[in-house]
Amino acid sequence: MSQSLRAAAASPIKFGTDGWRGVIAADFTIERVARVAPLAAEALAQEFGASTGSRTILVGYDRRFMAEDFARVAAEAIQAIGYRVKLSDCYAPTPVFSWIAHHEQALGAIVLTASHNPGRYLGLKVKGAFGGSVSPEVTQKIETMLAAETVPAEVEHPEPIESFNPWESGYCEALRQFVDLAAIRAAIADGKLAVFVDAMHGASAGGLSKVLDVAVQELNTNRDPLFEGGAPEPLPKYTTRSIAQIRDHQQAHPDQLAVGLVFDGDCDRIAAIDGSGEFLTSQILIPILIQHLAVVRGQTGEVVKTVSGSDLMPKVAELYQLPVHETAVGYKYIADRMLSVPVLIGGEESGGVGYGNHIPERDALLSALYVLEAVVKAGKSLNELYGDLQTKTNFFNAYDRIDLALASMAARDRLLGQLQTNPPQTIAGQAVTDCQTTDGYKFRLTSGDWLMVRFSGTEPVLRLYCEAVTLDRVHEILEWAQQWAEAAAA
Repeated sequence: MSQSLRAAAASPIKFGTDGWRGVIAADFTIERVARVAPLAAEALAQEFGASTGSRTILVGYDRRFMAEDFARVAAEAIQAIGYRVKLSDCYAPTPVFSWIAHHEQALGAIVLTASHNPGRYLGLKVKGAFGGSVSPEVTQKIETMLAAETVPAEVEHPEPIESFNPWESGYCEALRQFVDLAAIRAAIADGKLAVFVDAMHGASAGGLSKVLDVAVQELNTNRDPLFEGGAPEPLPKYTTRSIAQIRDHQQAHPDQLAVGLVFDGDCDRIAAIDGSGEFLTSQILIPILIQHLAVVRGQTGEVVKTVSGSDLMPKVAELYQLPVHETAVGYKYIADRMLSVPVLIGGEESGGVGYGNHIPERDALLSALYVLEAVVKAGKSLNELYGDLQTKTNFFNAYDRIDLALASMAARDRLLGQLQTNPPQTIAGQAVTDCQTTDGYKFRLTSGDWLMVRFSGTEPVLRLYCEAVTLDRVHEILEWAQQWAEAAAA
């Protein structure tokens, strides 16, 4: 066994920003799932039992290797200690299970998924009765019970596990109410709009067609637990074929508006591809959606962004006199805000976007509907909408991010020590004017450009984020940051 696999097998079960994830057969095993699932159920009961009066736990899963088998193990372990268990009869997006948990007033949902991680990973997300990820306090309860080797007592005659189809839960109909579905359908039927979906071999496959009740052109819908050797993460490097196909379609049909929608493995993250072949991250989509919701839909509320979010977001919010609140990276912080104040939209740079009029959960299918509605109502491409916003705000900065694999935890510790004791004072030839440590280290430069350095919560990876006046400058700063990090970690 390799050193990395030995470390995984020996590592304690820890919950990150959204669940517990591990390498299949090393850290993430049948035995461990059977151990964690009933404790998660107990924690949900302690947190939401009194308010819901429920004893029901939903169990769902995505399309990863053996995900349905792990889900069955989790369901049986929860059933054995006396809970009513409803086990999905098919894969579905994580937000669907969150919505059902809230809609049916269940204690919550356990979802077997590793979201955007590479194929060797699987994970377990815990969703609360309110329809979103549980708080760190709840996951801490689970970790405390694990450490104490708590074993819930089994009951003699548990209720049979119930099977359910998540797509027939009312979720699709609920999403249809948020947009002018007739206008979107008419644009598709009239040949004005061509919709493509890159499912990235994940749980979104078939989902948008179900919600629209209209066939769209789906790419990468087959189940591939190895994700073509990459990861089901909506990034340009994993979508080159889709970008080419959508661009070719637009060139062949210049009178149509071609929109590509890219979903991650469990469909809680979104990106888009314009007909020109341009890849649009949520750094661009969120500002477009802020304008659409405020102007076309006449909605109001707070705009919530994470510290890694583009400066374009507050600039667009200012246009429409919307308040802005900034959080650490992780959608759970946005969800917490949604539970306390009226929120219009909340989103993170990695693609998770949610809405105050929905559950406090990022939902890529709802985002897709809003993106399509924005294009149809404006009669403009996504790139045109983005260009309009740049002109209105006089903000033309570019953005990119790279992930740097670290050799070991010792290398990580050395790098962290350098950041804590001797952070850089100049970056790529520019002086640092401010260093924000809300989450990681965000360095503001004299030009207004910024670089953020942050460690992943689920992988041995350093994330480097940058927004600067041109894409060339972004890449120059990221190249500097990569060289600095490698030297500091050595």
